[in-house]
Amino acid sequence: MIPFSILDLAPVPAGSSISDSFANSKALAQQADALGYHRYWLAEHHNMPGIASAATSLLISYLAAATSRIRLGAGGIMLPNHSPLVIAEQFGTLATLYPDRIDLGLGRAPGSDQITARALRRSRIETEDQFPSDILELQQYFGPVRPNQAVQAVPGQNLNVPLWILGSSLYGAQLAAHLGLPYAFASHFAPKMMVQAAELYRRQFRPSAQLDKPYLMLALNVFASETTAEAQRLFTSPQQQFVNLVRGVPDLLPAPVESMDQIWQPHEKAYVEQALSCSVIGNPAEVKQGLLNFIAEHQPDELMLACMMHDPKARQLSFQIAAELIG
Repeated sequence: MIPFSILDLAPVPAGSSISDSFANSKALAQQADALGYHRYWLAEHHNMPGIASAATSLLISYLAAATSRIRLGAGGIMLPNHSPLVIAEQFGTLATLYPDRIDLGLGRAPGSDQITARALRRSRIETEDQFPSDILELQQYFGPVRPNQAVQAVPGQNLNVPLWILGSSLYGAQLAAHLGLPYAFASHFAPKMMVQAAELYRRQFRPSAQLDKPYLMLALNVFASETTAEAQRLFTSPQQQFVNLVRGVPDLLPAPVESMDQIWQPHEKAYVEQALSCSVIGNPAEVKQGLLNFIAEHQPDELMLACMMHDPKARQLSFQIAAELIG
């Protein structure tokens, strides 16, 4: 069986607090560590009341201190929001504190709306177009010090923190292939280009100092429960969350409902069902078969499972059920 990993956005369920969210993530990371999951990644988002992982490197450190084996990382850091030197120093610090356990996934979207992106970047002139050069600069900060190198990442230099490219389009696949880096596709919320991106990445991959052959991670929503009906009910939380995003009113992660029929309009239903089409929902037997079918069809090197459940105990049960496939 290929490695299974977890993507966590530190969801803030309606009726709870951000402190609760951090405690829930800690409990889930510890469970994942015990169950044999390979990685536990956190994603950078801003100005979203239902997502508490904005200060991504701080939350990674909090969870790394509470676990012993599992790799921790960013899935991802939105690099245009930051100076590469600052990210090198942050992740160099993490890699020094937690050797051989830190990953750095990189994305080029703002992780929020454009107004928030301007607030993040202030007077910086960096744009998404500079993403490739920012990655090269970051690689330099993690590599050996070069002769006459004026600026060094301290800590950071010589730590060779593993870099990943994240994406939901052909651009990221092509860039990861060109740079010889592992590629993680965001199929859990943007699956439209998944097949084409995977094929392009594998076909165009060029070996690098970090990686000698392509390594593809695909993301998948997994909602497992004791019964199919309960799993489908729990899945209404991310469905409602996406409807709120479509309407431009992001909010706390909604509690599940018995039916979405009175909540979404036909066009919203079509959009949400397409966005969340890479999802496995059901009882333990259905989820196990769904995972096996997805792996057989798409042949990823690793699966990253996402689960935006309102009830943290139900979320833990879902990952426990999925973990029964880990060898």
